Amino acid sequence: MGSYCAARSTNRQASFSGNMHEYATRAFATTSCASLSEDQPKDNSVSDMLVDSFGRLHTYLRISLTERCNLRCQYCMPADGVELTPSPQLLTKTEILRCANLFVSSGVNKIRLTGGEPTIRKDIEDICLELSTLKGLKTLSMTTNGIALARKLPKLKECGLNSVNISLDTLVPAKFEFMTRRKGHEKVMDSINAAIDLGFNPVKVNCVVMRGFNDDEICDFVELTREKPIDIRFIEFMPFDGNVWNVKKLVPYSEMLDTVMKQFTSLKRVQDHPTDTAKNFTIDGHAGRISFITSMTEHFCAGCNRLRLLADGNFKVCLFGPSEISLRDPLRRGAEDDELREIIAAAVKRKKASHAGMFDIAKTANRPMIHIGG
Repeated sequence: MGSYCAARSTNRQASFSGNMHEYATRAFATTSCASLSEDQPKDNSVSDMLVDSFGRLHTYLRISLTERCNLRCQYCMPADGVELTPSPQLLTKTEILRCANLFVSSGVNKIRLTGGEPTIRKDIEDICLELSTLKGLKTLSMTTNGIALARKLPKLKECGLNSVNISLDTLVPAKFEFMTRRKGHEKVMDSINAAIDLGFNPVKVNCVVMRGFNDDEICDFVELTREKPIDIRFIEFMPFDGNVWNVKKLVPYSEMLDTVMKQFTSLKRVQDHPTDTAKNFTIDGHAGRISFITSMTEHFCAGCNRLRLLADGNFKVCLFGPSEISLRDPLRRGAEDDELREIIAAAVKRKKASHAGMFDIAKTANRPMIHIGG
């Protein structure tokens, strides 16, 4: 693997320069690394298919359960909608579980269920229950918009869900309706509180920050962490097909961090795991914490341990890369596990060292986020 800290320092793509205070802010924000050794399995023979040509071991699988959603978020779905994959071409529960078992038996220890909106899927509880029994799986998580979560979460927890991320980009109901093209702000807040009441700790709240829309709410979001075990995760606006990405809408990490530091002077960087996508911080006296996901200005590709299985059965090794290969097709023609492992291993070995950079990503054909899975 080599030194992740060194790789991370040389892989920065920040193109935003500024005064000495901003330079100090960046230095303060990029000082934490940990050892990769704990991710290495005791038996490398079962995980060879999960190691790419750069030595990165992929132990985290994101599974999109559906392309459908009950919101229409502007950064996720084009204004005129998207063409959904016909239901017969989507993975069945049995196919999802077979793929999941293949990955977990090969070394994956974390699965995140995404969409679309995963809670829309009628067999979501059954899927969670069966996934939670896979030997070697440590974390079963879900990313959700929270609209239907509050009433489903008690059962999902009983079925083995042990981590949850809830998307919320504004604390203002009218702005929520504008961004999502739907009502439902109160339901999302209810879901956050329900997750806290059920003992999820932390409850992660994903907030995509966009200039001119919600960048004035950054410190309001931070306030949510004062009394509750919430991890607010500020995410740089990323380009995907149909979301009309513009660099002018991007609020870079350095600027977000500077905004927080001015109001919360006890902000402290904590040690991140080398595979973390987030840069994590605590504030004295706060029950929760805040994080920044800096995909555009300071990518974390050197420590990437993530793979994606899309709802239509396509396998994707990089969120921002256009390359995909179908696992559904060989599954349905009767492929044995060894053949599937060979297909997966070959795709993982082709994974590039890093993504192309935000301006090239914006020009590269990729799917809308609702197809890829959040």
